[in-house]
Amino acid sequence: MLPPRDAASGRRLYPMIARFTGGERWVHWATAALLGVCLLTAVVLYVGQLQVLIGRRRVIELVHVYSGFGLPVPMLLGWLSRAFRQDLRRLNRFSPQDWQWLRSRDRRSGRIVVGKFNAGQKLNGAFTAGSILVMLGSGVMLFWPNQWPLSLRIGATFVHDWLALAILAVVLGHTWYAVRDPEALHSMRTGQVPRWWAARNHPGWLAELDGAAAEPAEPAGAPSDPVNAARPADSAPESGGGG
Repeated sequence: MLPPRDAASGRRLYPMIARFTGGERWVHWATAALLGVCLLTAVVLYVGQLQVLIGRRRVIELVHVYSGFGLPVPMLLGWLSRAFRQDLRRLNRFSPQDWQWLRSRDRRSGRIVVGKFNAGQKLNGAFTAGSILVMLGSGVMLFWPNQWPLSLRIGATFVHDWLALAILAVVLGHTWYAVRDPEALHSMRTGQVPRWWAARNHPGWLAELDGAAAEPAEPAGAPSDPVNAARPADSAPESGGGG
């Protein structure tokens, strides 16, 4: 029997589990907004017809620059969140299952025990973080050009321009995958996903959550030695011999 539908949205009311905290979602959307502004203003700055149509090149240039300078800020503030730091550690670890996921054609069948993030998400996170640092460094050199020799400025321009194209391609691909997976997109809006989605796409993470929920809490005043604690209590000593 299928679960009932929500009267307002029409969505099935499947059992839900928490995937992202509010702080994690804020970091994601703030970074996405700043990156989107950088890409849109970059298109205007590089396409002459758009410059003529919109005008105010200096304003667009400043919006582009200061949005770029602000890109690391959401992630730096995210370090205040314990959940964000835990997810960064997950993203920073590649397991044998991740390599298997990359080579597999049925990677989304649930056959491979994937943790909270799959290999594609880990690669996307590494590329995004690295790109922000490279674009920030090259952008500083382009915004204050007189501080650097000509050879470095030429190299910075080359890296900045071509990496911007690569970032645009990755962002479009990321958006395409997000639109194709409404439950993943829903998790970035509300922080929750259905259990069936987690079981199919991230069974290792779901098992981790279920194991943590099933682990009994140690009662107050419990002995610290689990071996001795498991032993039955000694019976009362017998009284001494008669006499």
